[in-house]
Amino acid sequence: MVEEENIRVVRCGGSELNFRRAVFSADSKYIFCVSGDFVKVYSTVTEECVHILHGHRNLVTGIQLNPNNHLQLYSCSLDGTIKLWDYIDGILIKTFTVGCKLHALFTVAQAEDSVFAIVNKEKPDIFQLVSVKLPKSSSQEVEAKELSFVLDYINQSPKCIAFGNEGVYVAAVREFYLSVYFFKKKTTSRFTLSSSRNKKHAKNNFTCVACHPTEDCIASGHMDGKIRLWRNFYDDKKYTYTCLHWHHDMVMDLAFSVTGTSLLSGGRESVLVEWRDATEKNKEFLPRLGATIEHISVSPAGDLFCTSHSDNKIIIIHRNLEASAVIQGLVKDRSIFTGLMIDPRTKALVLNGKPGHLQFYSLQSDKQLYNLDIIQQEYINDYGLIQIELTKAAFGCFGNWLATVEQRQEKETELELQMKLWMYNKKTQGFILNTKINMPHEDCITALCFCNAEKSEQPTLVTASKDGYFKVWILTDDSDIYKKAVGWTCDFVGSYHKYQATNCCFSEDGSLLAVSFEEIVTIWDSITWELKCTFCQRAGKIRHLCFGRLTCSKYLLGATENGILCCWNLLSCALEWNAKLNVRVMEPDPNSENIAAISQSSVGSDLFVFKPSEPRPLYIQKGISREEVQWGVFVPRDVPESFTSEAYQWLNRSQFYFLTKSQSLLTFSTKSPEEKLTPTSKQLLAEESLPTTPFYFILGKHRQLQDEKLNETLENELVQLPLTENIPAVSELLHTPAHVLPSAAFLCSMFVNSLLLSTETKSAKEIPEDVDMEEEKESEDSDEENDFIEKVQDTNNTGLGEDIIHQLSKSEEKELRKFRKIDYSWIAAL
Repeated sequence: MVEEENIRVVRCGGSELNFRRAVFSADSKYIFCVSGDFVKVYSTVTEECVHILHGHRNLVTGIQLNPNNHLQLYSCSLDGTIKLWDYIDGILIKTFTVGCKLHALFTVAQAEDSVFAIVNKEKPDIFQLVSVKLPKSSSQEVEAKELSFVLDYINQSPKCIAFGNEGVYVAAVREFYLSVYFFKKKTTSRFTLSSSRNKKHAKNNFTCVACHPTEDCIASGHMDGKIRLWRNFYDDKKYTYTCLHWHHDMVMDLAFSVTGTSLLSGGRESVLVEWRDATEKNKEFLPRLGATIEHISVSPAGDLFCTSHSDNKIIIIHRNLEASAVIQGLVKDRSIFTGLMIDPRTKALVLNGKPGHLQFYSLQSDKQLYNLDIIQQEYINDYGLIQIELTKAAFGCFGNWLATVEQRQEKETELELQMKLWMYNKKTQGFILNTKINMPHEDCITALCFCNAEKSEQPTLVTASKDGYFKVWILTDDSDIYKKAVGWTCDFVGSYHKYQATNCCFSEDGSLLAVSFEEIVTIWDSITWELKCTFCQRAGKIRHLCFGRLTCSKYLLGATENGILCCWNLLSCALEWNAKLNVRVMEPDPNSENIAAISQSSVGSDLFVFKPSEPRPLYIQKGISREEVQWGVFVPRDVPESFTSEAYQWLNRSQFYFLTKSQSLLTFSTKSPEEKLTPTSKQLLAEESLPTTPFYFILGKHRQLQDEKLNETLENELVQLPLTENIPAVSELLHTPAHVLPSAAFLCSMFVNSLLLSTETKSAKEIPEDVDMEEEKESEDSDEENDFIEKVQDTNNTGLGEDIIHQLSKSEEKELRKFRKIDYSWIAAL
């Protein structure tokens, strides 16, 4: 039984991995990235999340390695704290309370007891670079209120601040100005591009800055795609700069290599450019990275680079410009048209991904599974170009079919509309295009739904459109003389007084179809397609429509744009109840009668959970989000919870997820998903599933008592491998000091032979005679061997407890005698 705790809104994943630059560990084994309120630690080899560092109460805005201890990590947040972590064990070491919002974090090796941060104190749009002194204290929470001003009127983005030449100076850029502050002289030099004085709208605004690690050289990126290298900036009059130009659009980020021999740049072209020796002629490219490069990072060892992209992706790149790993988060599209769906097969969250794709995202592992290319056209990154948008999608027939709608409209009279139906292929384990329908309607499609009733004989799809019609599509035989095939065709077209069709949905048993035409709801028989009845409350256009489920299947719910929630009884064809509620999201739970509705107010978003049979809500939670909630979905649980409180029972069978306007994915829980299954517990589970090979017994841990008892019960049925602790050759090999052992080639054959299974069932007739002769010749050594065997058995008895003692066979005794007669005189020469 679950301990009764307060349900709270937790961030379950999908946070931006590209919000700030990623940071490498000193040995390049790990990479750190901010992810909402957390810091995630990934392996650069396996791409798996090793740790989730959670302790901040607001958005994490910066991370840096501790320059005095490469096994520690600093992080800062909008909650006004700087935290020091042991990232190997995922442990919080210390918390420094600064007291004001921190927008970025920087560390310099020369400043041992200080870090640098970007803060805003007076006005919200004016930011300052300050030095924060971190006092030394044994307590875990320390106040760090001593701030020293460094630079004023700087950009909020950490890409516009860079420390150079081992912390001798710091460079900051904003708009058309470059400021350089020298720590020893405590002076500031400011530079302005000459062309910007005469042109107000010139495209040479500063966008980012990077400093050479050992030389006095500053690289700045600009809106026009140029890179400028500044030198001699100690003198305001004698400074010089040279230009490098390849990018056709703004330079998003710059980074020098560890030695400073190369400069890396990236932008909207999705190409990483390496400028070797900072010259125009000597440059290398890594193209087709998939999305705009927003950040570039370099490992302290210099062997790895990484790029953060606008599609919430991090690509780890080797020094020779070869991509080695990809860490893909939830893709943040410009807008989510398809809503949130659940793939019935993989239980993955499905929604719009990168342009023209559907992304399948695992909620359990917070990791993208794969992308499905729907539009199947090359994407052109041009803001002035009207793209083909994936607007609708729906799963049907328990995941066997997928329907998608894509459209492009340049003018009101020029609509390009296409509907595709995809069939799941068990061999390829993916969806294959089955039917393509051009212009299924004369206007935009507003809704589509499958009939997912268990007793449905024929797959059925319904589409509703602004052209005033809804169409019924069925699966038919499309075979010919060449092959057997199936395809989709239109079976029925319905309308109601030429009103725009806005929503459609099937009842749970598939016997009824509800279609809303603006303010009117119509009920149709799904067999004869006859109009049965209509509901009209004149409360505004129907925004959401859904049937009740299980014991509440006789009810139909509708939410209007004027903020009225209506519930109709299908048996009496009358209004059961209504409530004034500005519903933005309404989702039924597939495993219960519960329905979740999220309303929008001036303060924020509120959640209401209710049953259609009772107008009184089962659960209400105010202020689940300050911003607008756009989509929601119920996800069936693999293992049901056991909440006893009536207010929490709606979470027993399913979990509710919702997506905000800023595309933050949130859910309701008594504890965060990271607390339920941490990476450490995952590792323990992985260790328990290791195969029981001989090397597992040598290098791994012994089985637990439960495994031993289980082995005893299966002892008569399974063939057991001999324990390696009982083999004298292995014991001798492991207990002999390494510096007196012979070469590995000499011991290899003997070691492998000792691991082989012996045939103990041989009769006396099957034993060769030469073995008997050899036993007689070696009878002199038998007493010594017996003594040795008894000692080995005694040690095994004390270590193994209740385990069965392995009896040496004659073949093993023979091998042991050979081992004992080996000449060890070579040791004397050491």
